Amino acid sequence: MKLNESALHATLHPEPPLEFACGRLHLSPKLGLTVFGPRSLDLQDRHPEAIRLGFVGSGESTASAKAWLASCSEGVSGDGRYEDFPGFNSDLGYFARLTIADSLSQAITSNELRQIAKPRLRRERFEIALNLVDDKLRLLAERDQPPDCVVLALPDRLLEHCKVVDFNDPKLGRVHRDFRRAVKSLAMRYRLPTQILLQRTSEARPNSRTVDHKSRCAWNFFTSLYFKAGGIPWSPHDLTPGTCHVGISFHRRNTNDDRTFFTSTAQAFDEHGEGLVLRGQDFSWDENRFGRSPHLSKDSAAELVSLTLSRYHDEMKQTPSRVVIHKTSRFWPEEREGFEDALSSVHAYDLLALNPVSDIRLIRDGKYPVFRGTHVQLGAQHLFYTTGFIPCLNTYPHGHVPSPLMVFEHFGDSNVSDLLSEVLTLTKMNWNTASFAGLLPITLRFSRVVGEIMTEIPSDRTPLPQFKFYV
Repeated sequence: MKLNESALHATLHPEPPLEFACGRLHLSPKLGLTVFGPRSLDLQDRHPEAIRLGFVGSGESTASAKAWLASCSEGVSGDGRYEDFPGFNSDLGYFARLTIADSLSQAITSNELRQIAKPRLRRERFEIALNLVDDKLRLLAERDQPPDCVVLALPDRLLEHCKVVDFNDPKLGRVHRDFRRAVKSLAMRYRLPTQILLQRTSEARPNSRTVDHKSRCAWNFFTSLYFKAGGIPWSPHDLTPGTCHVGISFHRRNTNDDRTFFTSTAQAFDEHGEGLVLRGQDFSWDENRFGRSPHLSKDSAAELVSLTLSRYHDEMKQTPSRVVIHKTSRFWPEEREGFEDALSSVHAYDLLALNPVSDIRLIRDGKYPVFRGTHVQLGAQHLFYTTGFIPCLNTYPHGHVPSPLMVFEHFGDSNVSDLLSEVLTLTKMNWNTASFAGLLPITLRFSRVVGEIMTEIPSDRTPLPQFKFYV
């Protein structure tokens, strides 16, 4: 592509602020939480003052997990690279406390671990371990007062036998299973949010090179825990009211027919950035005939949007004034027609296809990469950097050259620049971590994560809609 001066136009989108307690603003999730406290601190019936924790693990791994939680609750010092973790207690950090009772612990015994290790086939060890954890979760769920969240302090001895497994099944064909995803699916049946704490993390020595810095682990663990217990760590400040943001991704179902897919969507649609999960209907896609990237038929696309609007109305008691659909592949003509037909009842809409690319990179004069928020238009193409140098932190928190997102297609009412400003905000809405931002907006990131876990949920079982059961 031959460029001239008029074909290239670059702008910088300002870093979007986030809201914390009492609506106070900060650019950084970690600094905002440290200075102001979580967003739901002053919201009625949303701030969990006490969080009842359950535990599943061996005697050793559970004890080390409890000791790790206690040490982090009083705060963890950072260093030049990692921020101090403020703690997790009634008078500091998230202004919430942990409640730990022996009655909410389910032990994995040495005999049970030996039973897992006995079978020769890894598939059998996987199933035995999964059934064991399932039984422990069921017992916790049957308590008169179940825990708000279960810490899966799974011992290393268990995971070494069943972390992942691949096998051929006469009915399903080639199958890949992941223990974490399978456990999330099981816990969902009992309406128990889970938080994994690996034994190698809870027992790591200071300055260990095999795990992340303790302050970083604490930030991610407790931010996710606060969210799963019902709290809102932070919320977006500048998203358009009445807008429903939707991310769509496709996932192959574990069946003998390699052409069977289902659609996963993640919706973020209120002023706090909360959203729900939706699974679309199964559909068939012939890669040999149509290519590797699956697409929906007109009717399936319309049905998916109709389900999304219905779910929005059930939660918000109104129809959205605007819908934005994010996808990582282009919109096929009939797919687009189905989306647009179903969106005829809303005032405005936008269909945006965007995905990271690595064949085009921008080089900034100096030792640091381009700024996060850089938007470059190359003729009709749009490149947008959601990772890069962060001026407000005076750092680039990644060890590789950042890749931009490319806008492949846009149909709808907004201009691309405004849509990318929204994308920048949505990259900061992952409550499963306290990282400054991610590469993808939360709509696309969560639709992928949700879809991976949904491969473990039978098609005849309706998945729970809340994000907290998937992360």
